[in-house]
Amino acid sequence: MPVDADHENPNAYQQGEAQTLRGVLAEFEGLGYTGQFGAQPGGAIRCFTCRQELSPADAEVDALRRLEGASDPDDMLAVLPLRCPHCATKGTLVLAYGPEAAIEDSEVLAALPDAANDRPTTP
Repeated sequence: MPVDADHENPNAYQQGEAQTLRGVLAEFEGLGYTGQFGAQPGGAIRCFTCRQELSPADAEVDALRRLEGASDPDDMLAVLPLRCPHCATKGTLVLAYGPEAAIEDSEVLAALPDAANDRPTTP
């Protein structure tokens, strides 16, 4: 989904739109989410800008975008645009979910605020 002047909301995804990881990351980058975050052991999130670890409960998550491949479980990804509470960097966190997900990804996803409402589910 292309980003334009009228499209400045990370939650503005329309159900059923074809999505690729590259496209979603480019969309969020166009909205100012230029930093990167990663899942760490124990369910922590690392900001790669300030190198600080944060709890998923402290992350300022602005949306959750789920990507699924047509037949490959390795394509089950959640992309989250978020902000670091330490340095205010806006960036993206990419987590795998489902049976092939790393334990760190699953721990972070389960601990995110409002995860019960936004957690990716399989169709």
